[in-house]
Amino acid sequence: MRILLLILALMLSASRCGESQETVSVMKAGDAEAIFSVEPVFPESEHNERVKTMFTVSGSGPDLTLTGIGVTFSPDSETGSLDALTAWYTGVVPGVPVKTQWAKSDNPAVNTLLKGNLAVGEGKHTFVLDFGADPEADPSSKLKIESVTFSFSDGSSAEYIAGKGEGVIRLGRIVRKAGQDGADTYRIPGIVTTNSGTLVAVYDIRYNNSKDLQEDIDIGMSRSTDGGRSWEPMKVIMDMGEYGGLSQNLNGIGDPCILYDHFTNTLWAAALWMSGSAPDKMLWWASMPGMTPQETGQFMLVKSTDEGLTWSAPVNITGQIKSPAWQLLLQGPGRGITMSDGTLVFPAQFKADLGVKAIDGGQYTCHSTIVYSKDGGVSWHIGTGAKSNTTEAQVAELADGTLMLNMRDDRNRADKGEANGRAVAVTADLGQTWTTHPTSNSALPEPNCMASLIAAKVKIGGEYKRVLFFSNPADKSSRIKMTIRMSTDEGMTWPATNAVEVYAPQGYGYSCLTMVDEEHVGILYEGTKELYFQKIPVRDFFDEGN
Repeated sequence: MRILLLILALMLSASRCGESQETVSVMKAGDAEAIFSVEPVFPESEHNERVKTMFTVSGSGPDLTLTGIGVTFSPDSETGSLDALTAWYTGVVPGVPVKTQWAKSDNPAVNTLLKGNLAVGEGKHTFVLDFGADPEADPSSKLKIESVTFSFSDGSSAEYIAGKGEGVIRLGRIVRKAGQDGADTYRIPGIVTTNSGTLVAVYDIRYNNSKDLQEDIDIGMSRSTDGGRSWEPMKVIMDMGEYGGLSQNLNGIGDPCILYDHFTNTLWAAALWMSGSAPDKMLWWASMPGMTPQETGQFMLVKSTDEGLTWSAPVNITGQIKSPAWQLLLQGPGRGITMSDGTLVFPAQFKADLGVKAIDGGQYTCHSTIVYSKDGGVSWHIGTGAKSNTTEAQVAELADGTLMLNMRDDRNRADKGEANGRAVAVTADLGQTWTTHPTSNSALPEPNCMASLIAAKVKIGGEYKRVLFFSNPADKSSRIKMTIRMSTDEGMTWPATNAVEVYAPQGYGYSCLTMVDEEHVGILYEGTKELYFQKIPVRDFFDEGN
């Protein structure tokens, strides 16, 4: 009898063990993933969702419970520039998208743990990390995420580890926001730095819509005296009012180009104006041969001798530099330069019938050139066309005193092959003759858009280096991937390792560079209807993987 009871007990025990094995959870979370958005964190934005991270749960049995998300930054990350880090749960794939705040830290550190509880069944679970920036943070601040770790109630975890070049998050500033001060759109950035370090930015104030001239457009200006950390209220520095008894939208002035004379501490801003062209006609086409404001676009200047606090009334220099036979003459846009001998130089463009076929099918063909003054702005002169079918250009002085003109080439509208790229020419006689640069239409791809070029002496490791910086949307087809490149051989090469992408999304794509100081390059660029500012440490262009 005892033997029989023992056998029955063993059988019952085995049955219970089998039941237990059938109900043990075998749910398991695999390794985590992360996708980073190349886009600054803006203190002016309510949300800055820059990282999408996820893990996949597989198996069967009771749901796992997520209890924590650990975010580890590199030791040199400037976590003090953040005042919040929030994890939003955005649902499971496949499934219906949701967005729920899961956890938040009001004091992010190098090692930040976000705590919560979430039952996670089978599928890919997705989260976004939302960064809140300190309003006082410097726009040069940078963070690098080294890992994101998901922790579960059963003691398991899923981890994402950043690879080389991944995980970088930069800060920036929204200098002009769509709708701000009653304007629909802010476009066409120009920026310079004065001897005292003041940043002076100019741009179009497009009141009614994002449309180009002719429209109700004025030239606005913003200043920063703390390296771009904060910006003073906007000032309108060029407004042609109701000239000739016509409405504001028949007297638009736009496409500014700013220049700083560091010898005399004088700021100059140039812009294009025409009176009477109907708003349903683009000034690019409506302007015709002639010299009066009713016939053709006007090359207008204002200046400031107190670092942008006050500005002169507009002065019209069209009569000094335009041929009556040309359809149109205008500046840059962007920025001009003061050469080492004191010559003031604006990049410019004109449309003329010079017997060269226009790609757009018009009678008049566009040509990039320069406008210059050798007497501090008393009189102005113009060069010849550097290349046909080129428009918006930027100019830089090379070490030997020659000028490099980097040009938007309309051929790139259609050419997306090996010949796609910025047109580049140099001159040793202020634009009277031009020589095609070896890198022309090959080194710097473009989707056909305005770009920026500056020459600078930068400080690296206590030593000064002469470099060129260039910025544009670095894509042949779309205005995406706003990128700053650096050349250490005066534009002969632009290595990919000496480049920093600052803004990946689609935007209007115009940009302008300035040296904020010896160790930082600043960029003012267009998003969509807005203007953004970033400040990039020069050392980042010498470090691979940034």
